[in-house]
Amino acid sequence: RRARPVREVLFFPSRPCCIEALLAEAAEPGAPARPCPCPLPSADTALSRLVRRLLSARRSLDLCLFSFSCPQLARVVQLLHRRGVRVRLVTDSQYMGLHGSQIGRLRHAGIQVRHDQHSGYMHHKFAIVDRRMLITGSLNWTTQAIQSNRENVLVVEDAEYVKAFQDEFERMWEEYNPANYSF
Repeated sequence: RRARPVREVLFFPSRPCCIEALLAEAAEPGAPARPCPCPLPSADTALSRLVRRLLSARRSLDLCLFSFSCPQLARVVQLLHRRGVRVRLVTDSQYMGLHGSQIGRLRHAGIQVRHDQHSGYMHHKFAIVDRRMLITGSLNWTTQAIQSNRENVLVVEDAEYVKAFQDEFERMWEEYNPANYSF
């Protein structure tokens, strides 16, 4: 029997929550849970649900993000990379160098990052998990957006939508290849 495709809507702001148990389980499946000393609850929130969806990646995670400064989500992406998931990230050149940006940290970890070379913003906000699940909406991957802003995220397993976003990602990935830059 086939599982029903994912169709989920997440609304932010999200209550602060601890995602340490989710990260520990993803890093070492089946290992005994260690209590986290932080005062935050391990709760079912929009953030924890987003993290679970991202951690479901087994083969690939393609990210197209305007702004990425949330350390918790950066840890999720790094964990996936260490686990052998192919992670690629397209971002906006003007926002990748801002204070708090996680882009340098991700590059340093060996994650492939490409950025635009245009005057307009690369303003997309989407992720594709294993070429089967699309995560998209208004949410920038910033602590401010997650904890304070009215934002939305749509998570769907729909081949037609995934293909459209995957095609856009691949088009930008090639366009933003440093070998194609003109100086």
